[in-house]
Amino acid sequence: MTDARVGFVTQTHTGAVTPLESIQWAADLGYDFIELYMDGSSERTGLDREAITDALEETGIDCLVHLPFVDLDLGTPRNKVREGSIRELRACLDTAADLGAEKAVLHASTHATEPEWSQRRTKPRILASVRELEAYATAHGIELCVENLPDDVFSIRTIEEILAETDASLTVDTGHARVSGFSEADTAAFLDDHRDRVSHVHINDARQPRDEHVPVGSGTTDFETILAPLADGWEGTFSVEAYTFDKDYMRLSKGKLDACLPFSAD
Repeated sequence: MTDARVGFVTQTHTGAVTPLESIQWAADLGYDFIELYMDGSSERTGLDREAITDALEETGIDCLVHLPFVDLDLGTPRNKVREGSIRELRACLDTAADLGAEKAVLHASTHATEPEWSQRRTKPRILASVRELEAYATAHGIELCVENLPDDVFSIRTIEEILAETDASLTVDTGHARVSGFSEADTAAFLDDHRDRVSHVHINDARQPRDEHVPVGSGTTDFETILAPLADGWEGTFSVEAYTFDKDYMRLSKGKLDACLPFSAD
């Protein structure tokens, strides 16, 4: 048995729920942290850093961040575009450090795809970007956690190259693994093999092999099987990633996840 912390990825990008409301939800529902999605309405320049840090301190809630990705590109052969993306992510890491964030989730991806650009061109650039951002994050006291993506350069089937070529940790997204053709047993085996580099897990429930992000328990994912290899001595973090603006669904998700964790959650 070991202890683990459970939080959730904030759905603050539309403005329907604010960062301060998310922090209060976490406190009210027994979550340990928020994973602040730094895009849309909660992108870095729109954050009230003082108010957020005050709220985190008052509630005792910890902070992780999910770095933006929809309009950034770490693998493009266009040097100025790649450099601009890295500058923006560095600025996000500066903000994350101001908020006291301990981990930052990164999509190591590119919009430069076949037939114009081959992975032979883009993959080395993504890896170089991850190395640069990992060093920057570490210097700011933040652990960079690269996420497996569905049907992308670095899916769960290929993300071992991130482990071999960089010092970054991993975020394993259960739904993305399912989209990539991994069964619950396959994902469990991956966690067992790489538990020393897996620092964070996205609890992404779904009813079928699609990236649905439904509230935990409303899908068909067998989390007991997936998470069983982390029962002994693993000290990472779990984020519920449910696309909802309803506090009751986040309450339900916490209870459903707690019931299938193979260890005690703080």
